[in-house]
Amino acid sequence: MKSLPTEHLEQVTFVSFFRSKYPSVRIFSIPNGGFRHKATAQKLKIEGASSGVPDLYVPEWKLWIEMKRKKGGSLSPSQKDWIKYLEEIGDTVIVGKGWESARDGVEVWLSRNNK
Repeated sequence: MKSLPTEHLEQVTFVSFFRSKYPSVRIFSIPNGGFRHKATAQKLKIEGASSGVPDLYVPEWKLWIEMKRKKGGSLSPSQKDWIKYLEEIGDTVIVGKGWESARDGVEVWLSRNNK
């Protein structure tokens, strides 16, 4: 049985696709997740790191992308709270369950927004 790619691999694949397809549009990651030593986590928190912020941001399009694995990944309460906030201020958030889902979400969003 074939194992599912990790969320990390899904995100790496999506970013590679995005940068290849839209070379003039900038995308960057928000490194808020992952395990860190307690002292490092505290330092990042007081510097402004915030749990739940989506994984990727496309500033030109005010578009956020939260990556999940194809199966099994779910949104945490803090992620749901951030998504609600970002949508309330007029940004768009796509939750991609796998890189293909994220790709499809971006392409649907682009077609609806004449980009």
